[in-house]
Amino acid sequence: MMKTNKLILALSIIILASCSSRKESSTTGWEYNNTKNGGYETNERFIEQATGPGLMFVEGGSFTMGRVEQDVMYEWDNIPRRQTVSSFYMDETEVRNIDYLEYLFWVNRVYGASYPEVYKKTLPDTLVWRDKLGYNEPFVEQYLRHPAFKNYPVVGVSWQQATDYCAWRTDRVNERILIDNGILQEDMEQMDDNVFTTQSYLQGQYEGIVRRNPRNLTNENYGSGEKSRIIKMEDGLLLPSYRLPTEAEWEFAALGYVGNTQEENTDERKLYPWNGSSLRNGSTNNQGEIMANFKRGRGDNMGVAGSLNDNADITSPVRAYWPNDYGLYNMAGNVAEWVMDVYRPIIEQTTTADHRSFRGNVYLTQKTDEDGFLEEVDSLGRVQMIPVDVQGNAYRRNYKKADNINYLNGDIESQMGIDWNNLLDEKMAVDTARVQIDKWNQTASKYKDNAPEGNSNEMYAYGESSLITDRTRVFKGGSWKDRAYWLNPGTRRFLDQDQSTDAIGFRCAMDRVGSPVSRDKNNQRRGVDYNKKRK
Repeated sequence: MMKTNKLILALSIIILASCSSRKESSTTGWEYNNTKNGGYETNERFIEQATGPGLMFVEGGSFTMGRVEQDVMYEWDNIPRRQTVSSFYMDETEVRNIDYLEYLFWVNRVYGASYPEVYKKTLPDTLVWRDKLGYNEPFVEQYLRHPAFKNYPVVGVSWQQATDYCAWRTDRVNERILIDNGILQEDMEQMDDNVFTTQSYLQGQYEGIVRRNPRNLTNENYGSGEKSRIIKMEDGLLLPSYRLPTEAEWEFAALGYVGNTQEENTDERKLYPWNGSSLRNGSTNNQGEIMANFKRGRGDNMGVAGSLNDNADITSPVRAYWPNDYGLYNMAGNVAEWVMDVYRPIIEQTTTADHRSFRGNVYLTQKTDEDGFLEEVDSLGRVQMIPVDVQGNAYRRNYKKADNINYLNGDIESQMGIDWNNLLDEKMAVDTARVQIDKWNQTASKYKDNAPEGNSNEMYAYGESSLITDRTRVFKGGSWKDRAYWLNPGTRRFLDQDQSTDAIGFRCAMDRVGSPVSRDKNNQRRGVDYNKKRK
């Protein structure tokens, strides 16, 4: 944390000092950062994106995603396919109980008096520990809040709750950056709609207690006497959003091939996040020790007294065992983890992209009033977002509507290749259009939509032949109660986004902006010393 704050502070000084940096445009000859010629500002001294608190750098690349070993479950839902993953950042560990308790404390302090339902909505479901034929009440009462469990992964958190946590963490990290660098002061009076969020700050809808804003070099506000300005995204000081990783990112990071790749040649395919096909450590000092927290067999959660094989009958501390070659802990075992993607069976390569693969896009835009001005923040201080206007995208070629969850795998329209906007764009003859419409109506009449949300039921018949809806989310990795099969990063399962279990947790990710290769020495991860004692 201290190293990160120092790096951010140094970056801030560079940004604020850049106002005096003069450099001519290579295309127009006009000087940057010159108040006498309009004051177009650019940060010429930006080095690279700072690493946010808790994150590790994951250098991207190409890999084979999906099941490359025998599919013993016969799901046939994850065919091998070549994918490229951009560089990104991922949490070193799963989100801990202490991390989530900090979140609960903040939400209760800020919203508890006026909106107690907001706090209630964030609470994990501690009742997930109950077993009709097991005595788990100690975990129900103590796992989340007792200090003995503070460094254990939080569980009982739904996909939606995990997503909300990521948004909250983004705002708290960026607010701290502004405070640490002398832009804002701490404001303990924040509550209800008067709270810092990254988007409301950037849109000028949150002022806060200003300590020192950078000088405004542009002349557009001179008439009103504005000699300073708020921090902008162009300054490079604020970090991108924390979020859940995509399924492709999670699987790529879990495999960690960066440690055994030489000149684009991978010398050993991985079955788990470590080399080899064994579940035990093969090093001299730790030979035979279990590599992850999982269930070896029925009635065997941790071995026998005097020689516990994984030291955990349920979850374990988040830094137990050895990290993989990206420095990530427990990418196999302990708890399975939510990812961003909506679940669909991957049965052919044409149903996925081969670069930054992700299913779940619902494009949003900021809500505006009749005059085109941004609407005020909502009662919780958040910028209001709405789905993109379909009419405004009639001539786009890359997308035509806001909700693309079911594209090529979930709705009949995309499977049949019918694009209603293109019927008009290409000025198809009326009779041709009628043929297409008749064909669509005949097919659609065979389906009914009883799914909780979306139109995925056209193909997946929710409640009849599947449990797949637009709310079904992927979770990855094995857990403390899973067998070794699920430790393979290529395995995948799904659950409704509002449900939770005692074996699913999460970790956050963040986009990498700019170069996919980092010059920061702390971001260079190569190899793991398995001779070191596990933590």
